[in-house]
Amino acid sequence: MESAAVFAGLHPTPGHHNHLLGPSRTAIKLLPPSIDKINFSPLPLKFQKQSHFTSYIGNSAINSGNSFRVTSPASDVASELADIDWDNLGFGFMPTDYMYSMKCSQGENFSKGELQRFGNIELSPSAGILNYGQGLFEGLKAYRKHDGNILLFRPEENATRLKMGAERMCMPSPSVEQFVEAVKATVLANERWIPPPGKGSLYIRPLLMGSGAVLGLAPAPEYTFLIYVSPVGNYFKEGLAPINLVVETEMHRATPGGTGGVKTIGNYAAVLKAQSAAKAKGYSDVLYLDCVQKKYLEEVSSCNVFIVKGNLIVTPAIKGTILPGITRKSIIDVAISQGFEVEERQVSVDELLDADEVFCTGTAVVVSPVGSITHQGRRVTYGNDGVGLVSQQLYSALTSLQMGLSEDKMGWIVELK
Repeated sequence: MESAAVFAGLHPTPGHHNHLLGPSRTAIKLLPPSIDKINFSPLPLKFQKQSHFTSYIGNSAINSGNSFRVTSPASDVASELADIDWDNLGFGFMPTDYMYSMKCSQGENFSKGELQRFGNIELSPSAGILNYGQGLFEGLKAYRKHDGNILLFRPEENATRLKMGAERMCMPSPSVEQFVEAVKATVLANERWIPPPGKGSLYIRPLLMGSGAVLGLAPAPEYTFLIYVSPVGNYFKEGLAPINLVVETEMHRATPGGTGGVKTIGNYAAVLKAQSAAKAKGYSDVLYLDCVQKKYLEEVSSCNVFIVKGNLIVTPAIKGTILPGITRKSIIDVAISQGFEVEERQVSVDELLDADEVFCTGTAVVVSPVGSITHQGRRVTYGNDGVGLVSQQLYSALTSLQMGLSEDKMGWIVELK
């Protein structure tokens, strides 16, 4: 979804070869050497002061051969926020403390994973993901409440979508429970990086990739499931302010029968050319059309699109070329619960240009109002250059739910502590 490079800027801790394990309620193999010889890299000073890793491993790990049942490393550590400027947090990559990794051979099931110090990973030059793009990713967020609780928003939906994408890309995938437990462990291990309430969120990036070496075109022999996190602010620099889109009429994001409906990595590299050209002209992003008739809306580079006309909210139907966004799905349910009529169907450019409001949805942007659309040189503005009432209403309703400020009547929130 975001354009930040996955592996750029990672810095391993020198000399660190041992791993802290997780998630909770999952038996996970400890890597050698034996437990009494584990040496963790020095923690940042603020984290070091309250660290209980030695006693944590000695007291909390229950020996069963080479397997141990453990809790998150953060569960025994009093949380102290990382020393960064939370008031000026943008949407960019920032290295944190831990990442999660789990491997699986082709034809087998994922079983044991581990939390390890965040850093570079090793891949063969012939890895399936590098040569043939056999990879998927997900995106979700964790929020900190004023009472110290940590919230996840519908992580099981991301797990289910990853499984669907993995089937399309000929990859094994973690179970829904494995995915959710790995996310929980990774978030708790990086708890000090979760922004204070109202300052942002902890963006969670799960990756599933063909990490095994393969030369001929075929599924990779080995797969890696990886999760890393980064504190983030607003995705668009405008924040909750109108963005300006341009309709792309020549390049297309996806084709019928292709992979546009799953979150595979290649879908996002394909939008960079049009997106870069649009941004160079001052637009925020690109709105793509269907590649057959070239007159029906698909989606924006990294988010779904909605139009508003009176009490009616319309969004393009999911038909294999549009990503089934989790925020999209949630906004539809929230809108219906608030009395709006919602339709999922084909939406023409003409209908778009005649709308009262337009907004985008996605994990990164949540809800982003559109201030203008430019199509073949014609620019149409919405909401007198302000945030539309419907966009504001749905944004407030969803973010209040995600941040724990309103009652979760939908049963979407997972509390971590």
